[in-house]
Amino acid sequence: MQSAFWGSFKARFGWNARAFLADWGKWGAAPLLVIRRRLAPGLSFAYVPWGPELPESFPVDNDRRNYLLEEFARALRYFLPNDTAFIRFDPPWYSQGAETPRPEIKLPFVRSGADVQPPDTVVIDLSRSMESILEGMKPKWRYNARLALKKGVALRRADEEGLDVFYALLKETARRDGIAVHGIEYYRTLFSHCREHQKKITALPAASLPDLRLYLAEHEGDALAAVVVLFRGTKATYLYGASSDKKRNLMAPYALQLRAMEDAKAAGCTEYDLFGIPPGADPSHPMAGLYRFKTGFGGSIIHRPGSWDYPCRPLVYRLFSTAETLRKEVRTLKKRLKRDNGTVTS
Repeated sequence: MQSAFWGSFKARFGWNARAFLADWGKWGAAPLLVIRRRLAPGLSFAYVPWGPELPESFPVDNDRRNYLLEEFARALRYFLPNDTAFIRFDPPWYSQGAETPRPEIKLPFVRSGADVQPPDTVVIDLSRSMESILEGMKPKWRYNARLALKKGVALRRADEEGLDVFYALLKETARRDGIAVHGIEYYRTLFSHCREHQKKITALPAASLPDLRLYLAEHEGDALAAVVVLFRGTKATYLYGASSDKKRNLMAPYALQLRAMEDAKAAGCTEYDLFGIPPGADPSHPMAGLYRFKTGFGGSIIHRPGSWDYPCRPLVYRLFSTAETLRKEVRTLKKRLKRDNGTVTS
């Protein structure tokens, strides 16, 4: 999210991307991506996705982080247009453990009406052997992954040629789970932009460039599941997933995740981020099934602060925040109604 690749990709969808170098004094400097877009005529906002990234030597001290984040926001404000209503941050620091509270962000920052990136996730340690990774999974998860292969589910890397199949599965998933998805051109552009970026950036090692992959699980001509995973450096991130209502007893998504982990490990990644779970094991949460599915693969549960806003024009910001919060509540209600009607499955 803080890479040049992501900034140039978002620029193709109406965002203005700007690169900075953040000077953190004695702790060193770090690059920073800020993207900005218009809210209305004469009004815009800025967004720092999963940033600012702090130097590795920076102290693990939440009070100090809060103080410097405020100073940082004030400094950044002067580099932005006067019509900027607020600056949104997704601070990347985190706490670890299922029951551990999220790191606290204090005033003058305001909790956003809705998170942009998922603050809670599961990260699998790929530096271990595959045998150790499998041992870290719940027994039923290991069984399901092996069952899919035993029952003849075929796994393959399809990339761009599989996008039509992926998108059909994605629309089916969206109807079932009550989630919003982009149009297919968004995903087509993501793949084509990744390919173009790899060709353009020749000064960096291949391992540090983004490698976007689409995997499909199929059985006797039926597409059962798909995942899109981004490999970059030592990290692999599961970005999108979709599954069919057909043959769910074959457990294709389990085998597909395991295949992606194996390939990520072979590519030199040491982390596999399942990218998003509900904040806890609450059975009443509309996405409780997602929590069970992803945490079953083992790994560490981490909690980031989520999205926080630095208001630049307080009155305009309050109006926007109220509308954003209302939209989130409506979406959550729709998901809960679908689940209660029995249309959402884990």
